[in-house]
Amino acid sequence: MSVLGIGFTAPLLFLGLIALPVIWWLLRAVPPSPRKQVFPAVTLLLGLEDKTAQADRTPWWLLLLRLLAVAAMIIGFAGPVLNPDDTPGRSGRLLIFVDDFWPAASDWSERVQVIETRLEKAQASARPVAILMASSVGRTDVDQSTVWQAADAWRSSLPGLSPVAWDAEYAGDEDWSQALGRTDILWVSDGVQRVGRPELISHFEQVGQLEVLEPASARLGLLPATLDGGDVVLPVLSSGPGPIDALTIEALGPDPEGVERVLLSVPVTFESEAGRADLRMTVPSELRNRIDRLQIADHRAAGAVTLADDSLRRRRVALLNTVGEREGLELLSPLHYLREALATTAETVELPALSELIKAGPDVIVLPDVASFSDADRDALTDWVTQGGLLLRFAGPQLASADLGQGLEDTLLPVRLRAGGRVVGGAMSWGDPRALAPFPENSPFFGLPVPNDVQIEAQILAQPGPDLAERTIATLSDGTPIVTRRALGAGQVVLFHVSANAEWSSLPFSGLFVQMLERLAVSSQGSARDGVALEGSTWVATHVLDGFGQVSPQDAAAGVPGPKLADPAGPDLAPGLYADGDRVQAVNVLRSDSVLERAEWPTHITPRWQIEDTRKEFGPWLLALALMLGALDVLLTLWLAGRLLPAARKVATGAIVGLSMLAMPHLADAQTDTSPSVLDAASIVTLAYVQSGDPAVDQVAQAGLLGLSDQLFLRTSVEPARPVGIDIEVDDLSVYPMLYWPLIDTTPIPSPDAILRLKRYLAAGGLILFDTRDAGTGGDSAASRRLRAVALPLNLPLLDQVPSDHVLTRSFYLLQEFPGRNRGPVWAEAPPLDAERAEGMPFRNLNDGVTPVIVGGNDWAGAWAIRDDGRPMFPVGRGQAGERQREMAVRFGINLVMHVLTGNYKSDQVHVPALLERLGE
Repeated sequence: MSVLGIGFTAPLLFLGLIALPVIWWLLRAVPPSPRKQVFPAVTLLLGLEDKTAQADRTPWWLLLLRLLAVAAMIIGFAGPVLNPDDTPGRSGRLLIFVDDFWPAASDWSERVQVIETRLEKAQASARPVAILMASSVGRTDVDQSTVWQAADAWRSSLPGLSPVAWDAEYAGDEDWSQALGRTDILWVSDGVQRVGRPELISHFEQVGQLEVLEPASARLGLLPATLDGGDVVLPVLSSGPGPIDALTIEALGPDPEGVERVLLSVPVTFESEAGRADLRMTVPSELRNRIDRLQIADHRAAGAVTLADDSLRRRRVALLNTVGEREGLELLSPLHYLREALATTAETVELPALSELIKAGPDVIVLPDVASFSDADRDALTDWVTQGGLLLRFAGPQLASADLGQGLEDTLLPVRLRAGGRVVGGAMSWGDPRALAPFPENSPFFGLPVPNDVQIEAQILAQPGPDLAERTIATLSDGTPIVTRRALGAGQVVLFHVSANAEWSSLPFSGLFVQMLERLAVSSQGSARDGVALEGSTWVATHVLDGFGQVSPQDAAAGVPGPKLADPAGPDLAPGLYADGDRVQAVNVLRSDSVLERAEWPTHITPRWQIEDTRKEFGPWLLALALMLGALDVLLTLWLAGRLLPAARKVATGAIVGLSMLAMPHLADAQTDTSPSVLDAASIVTLAYVQSGDPAVDQVAQAGLLGLSDQLFLRTSVEPARPVGIDIEVDDLSVYPMLYWPLIDTTPIPSPDAILRLKRYLAAGGLILFDTRDAGTGGDSAASRRLRAVALPLNLPLLDQVPSDHVLTRSFYLLQEFPGRNRGPVWAEAPPLDAERAEGMPFRNLNDGVTPVIVGGNDWAGAWAIRDDGRPMFPVGRGQAGERQREMAVRFGINLVMHVLTGNYKSDQVHVPALLERLGE
């Protein structure tokens, strides 16, 4: 029921207002108790009887006060609601259709709030509800059956909903929509126009009433960045009409120390009525090559991130030019064809001396027909290649006439060579020029089409040997090697057995020459790659992008055929970075031809967006008013009777204030909605572990911290509560002195909100014990790699192995090792370089607070863990030595907790000599 814009949840209680006249009559008939006063002369009236006695009446203002108190109580219990939802309640099934593509990620929490509000309303009407994600419709790998449940069941699963990192057309299968039967549809739209919307609207309107919720804010996205004349051009898209607020574009990548930082921050502004703004940035090549991704600041969405690959990192190629070029003879120079092939895809530098080329710090060194080196140049070039450089050599008359690589193997040649050259075509040859053979599957050139016009007239032959076939990556039609390659340390040496000019072949002025250089990672043309150019290659995902734009390392991913990378991102091609050897290709959510347009709806559909519940219940305030009026009535009644003493007034005033506070639930709840477990943890020391998502790992962590808590109770004055498992995404971390975090290969990367919470926790003095549990396997495991991905955004201080004089070695027990079930190194915050040992003390002054993290792989929880009967859950070592190791693990745990609770107070002992000297004075 609604009256004057105010609704009531229990309107039948208004029948109680009918009793107000009766209450009025009773209150008038019952006056306040008369005041008693001793008067001696009243003894003369004893025995007399007044036959016309009449009671005094209650004052009208006190009567009105009591009636107001009763009326406020009746109206308060009737449940008054300001701005009630007057939409008539509907019955039948409700389908909530959610656009969960990447444009919905920027306000995903608000969408979940909207869905939760509608589920509450459906629960009140007892409507069966189904939630359907748009990305799952029409997919063969997803169950297409619609699950109808009570609204309560769906509310518990809302935290598990998340957007996908791609976009797709709507599946307009009429059979699917008709199978819904008579159903009302609530469409939570992301506001982006896509193919299939009109057909889907038509299908929905055929089965029931359609309601659309859509935000008014624009969707933002980034197209892949490109290079134009040395500048980085980044197109920014907006789906909203008209101008929007200025945005900030951030370029992120590793700093010289390898820590990810914001390398560049540039504002971008949209012109009026423009849906696209092209941002041009002049970035030095050294900085540009370190950019991993560009993103819109403070905008969490996969489409607001564009990943950088080889197309943005132009390689630095050094060309050795020892002879120069005469005017008019450029076409005879090998360097001319190399310059033309690399002009648009790499930065080239030419120097006459090999030592100067190496000092220039190139990625690739190209030697066109160089036969000999000095001993110093040979050693320097060998070291450069061994450290990861690519040496690309071309044959020619000088190399053919030299004895280099003949007989003995040369480290700067991939194979041994025969003396002289081989002429396979021309006036002085009996044969015809040879064509290239199709590239084999083990060749980096596999899949490249071989043009018919590429002819080889002369070449340098390779000396047959057992490793020749393995090192050959291209051959002529007669099977002789034309390109060979050999690994040298972390780098490689590649030899083209033909010259770099057109003297021996037509290869240098063919398009195949440029493609072969690209496959060797000499040049970078990622932006121009298509399915044909990628044919024959296999790529492996190294990093993937989620719907919120978070980049996570990818372990043990299956290979993807090269042509597949030309397809748009989708459920079978996750956006991210893919690698094929030294080449890196980015699959971004938005491609260079993508557009963002606002969704168009038929004229009879008006989308709206209501995030907050505007209903305001003020029944509790009326009940509080009734209690206050009742307390005031008591005071006034006592005052009329003359019984309100000064002391009683103070007591009554305090009672009024107390009752008022108890009657105002909104004021009582204004402090916090703290859960009982958090309150318990704040009042008593509680050890906590970060839930890994693996029940077996979490069970061991729980049992381990329980065993450590029991030992703390037995051996120290610390009496901890039962340990708890926490979710860093939602739980309050501030009440726990220490977090034990077991790492597994599937540990999720914390969200930006969780990262901020962890940083605040560490800054406030908290400690995290990271345990990869892999010390027994050498420490190089998937859990260790996941640890690096988790810890990278935390900006942790520099770590070092725990020194022998660290406070952890003496905070309770004297220790020099920190084993668990395994024995391995343990890292903590590195001590300052200027820390000095105090005179007379066996340790340095390291009084710098509690280290924020302890990192190791010793499986401490496994060593601490106990079963329900108190016995150890897992064995440690063998025999007496194993029990000694378990004891050392328990002592380390006690030292760790005491270190967290007391800080580095024991390091203050360095001041003992000075204090004793002062006391002696």
